[in-house]
Amino acid sequence: MKKFATAIITLGAVGALTLTGCSSSDRDESTAEGTESAAAGFAADATIGVALPQKTSENWVLAEQLFNDGLKEAGFTPIVQFANSGVPEQQNQISAMVEKDAKIIVVGAIDASQLGTQLDAAKAEGATILAYDRLIKNTESVDQYIAFDNFQVGVLQGTALLEGLAERKGAGPYNIELVAGSPDDANATPFFEGAMSILQPKIDDKTLTVVSGQTDFDAVATQGWKAENVQKRFDTILSANYSDGTPLHGVLSPNDTLARAVLTSVKQAGLPTPVITGQDSEVESVQSIMAGEQYSTIYKDTRELVKATIDAIKSYQKGEEPEINDTESYDNGVKIVPANLLPPQIVTKENAKEAYANDPTLSKLTG
Repeated sequence: MKKFATAIITLGAVGALTLTGCSSSDRDESTAEGTESAAAGFAADATIGVALPQKTSENWVLAEQLFNDGLKEAGFTPIVQFANSGVPEQQNQISAMVEKDAKIIVVGAIDASQLGTQLDAAKAEGATILAYDRLIKNTESVDQYIAFDNFQVGVLQGTALLEGLAERKGAGPYNIELVAGSPDDANATPFFEGAMSILQPKIDDKTLTVVSGQTDFDAVATQGWKAENVQKRFDTILSANYSDGTPLHGVLSPNDTLARAVLTSVKQAGLPTPVITGQDSEVESVQSIMAGEQYSTIYKDTRELVKATIDAIKSYQKGEEPEINDTESYDNGVKIVPANLLPPQIVTKENAKEAYANDPTLSKLTG
């Protein structure tokens, strides 16, 4: 993937400039706070809670199975639950995990800012809190963040959009539209900011034009990551801005589900397929990529993320320090949360076979 090398190589500097920093003394203090519970250890068959959000993507469904299987194999007693009814259900689930003496609670938050009371109570009972995939905000009661590097995801998406436009639409300038994730998901902002670190300079120099004028996060966010919400929005955008023959060349989409919804709207409007990005490597979108429709996705192997989380749990159980590779980038509003970040991978038709070679499901889709 030589054409993405620059984005990947320079990401560290970009992320450091974009995300909130801290002094060395702050980092040392936050790291000590974040891993203080590691020294105690706990029983090898302890209860481990895993609070997952709604089933909005294939990766969340897979995570449920992987956590159940992996925690049982490691000798723990898992409680793995989805909160499909929303934030109150997740709050109640976390409280119930505390009552069942869960030593570690892994949280994939629905709303990153609405779990403070429950997590404070969990910490008061001695539980360790791991933020899984989504940073938990505005609470001291989070010990570690385990995720793919979400700012880098956005950088790769923005880079892929530019590469796809040049490859499929010829010389610019280009007309594009923007989509962002749900405003209550802590990941949605770094996805968008990472992408805009690449796209905004091209908007400024007129290489790219957002014809609708919708460029702010609040204007392009998609509540609940729901496909129907973005499809309705694009039905309106296309009717108002592209029904006169103005070409739509590309769309920044933060994930595969929303990318497919945009493509549905475009097809119903009878317009040519734009270059469109995605994320999650969902089966339907990988098939679309191989068919030459959706241009790109992001591969974040859920098996690796769950494994990293279970490895951290094993370290805490033994009273050892878990793996941390970032102690300064993730400010949740009240503390710098120590993080273990995994690298995401951009996937297009060009490299799909290689990217999915070790994935038992997706490798079958690449011929």
